[in-house]
Amino acid sequence: MKKLSMLILLMLFTLTVGCSKNDKLNNINANILNERPYDVAMKQDLLCLMMAYPDHAVNVEKSSDGKVYLVMKSGNKILYDDKKQKSFNEKLQNPDLQDMMEQVYPLDNLNKLMDENFDPGRFRVYPLLKEVYGGTKEQVQKNLVNVNIGVQFNKNNGAAEALNSVMKELIPLAQRRKDVASCVFPSSGTFNYRVISGTNQLSPHAFGIAIDLARDKRDYWKWASREQGEERIKSYPPEIPKIFEKYGFVWGGKWGHFDTLHFEYRPEIILKARYFSDRYDINKPWYGDLPVESLDSQRYIEIIDNIFD
Repeated sequence: MKKLSMLILLMLFTLTVGCSKNDKLNNINANILNERPYDVAMKQDLLCLMMAYPDHAVNVEKSSDGKVYLVMKSGNKILYDDKKQKSFNEKLQNPDLQDMMEQVYPLDNLNKLMDENFDPGRFRVYPLLKEVYGGTKEQVQKNLVNVNIGVQFNKNNGAAEALNSVMKELIPLAQRRKDVASCVFPSSGTFNYRVISGTNQLSPHAFGIAIDLARDKRDYWKWASREQGEERIKSYPPEIPKIFEKYGFVWGGKWGHFDTLHFEYRPEIILKARYFSDRYDINKPWYGDLPVESLDSQRYIEIIDNIFD
């Protein structure tokens, strides 16, 4: 009997040690999945940018001093990473492409307000926006077209077409549901060549790539407390941002500095959210599960691989 008891104890000890080792291995594997090497993140960011702006971002270059640039059709080059340590406000005021792409936009439905300095899509690299949508007020105005709800939007890079597609889905939904209609109409505007309040930076409305829907006093972080903002977000119909995100728009309700009525056409942010979440698997290629059937995707991957491999 004593031998049997000792045998049972030995088996239990072995199982416990084995579980401990397995737990450690699982933790190691989890860390491998979550840690994204800098070079991989850079490749993914550049790929998203080239896919998001196919008529404008045509190449990637690496200089002799190791700096990486996104090359535009005009020949202008936009620096990927200035390698400077920046505070949140410094990134907001003078972001590079790495800063702009760093925070991963959440595609899930929200049930609470985001952390205060979590603002994916709020960082904007103006040389990129000016290349794509127009460098002056006059250039932007030439690119404006009417959208099916009677507002003007920038036709470049498929922005106006994307808003038309949104409204084709959103209007019938609003006709069936009062809660959706009250959040959508009346629109608070699209194109407006102005700076962001309290800054010297152009608003995305100045490029004709943003739309503000129906206004509520709880919609903006400067108008309302965080508690009021969270209350508004919890009651906001999730179908609205879901439809916008489907066509490349980010929602200001998913910013810590919340702007709940605001939707902005930022296909590069949505592409990263869709294909490159915060998990990384070393057993997959750096472009992960991105579909590579299209010739464009294959070409962009080849361009990037040729630069870095």
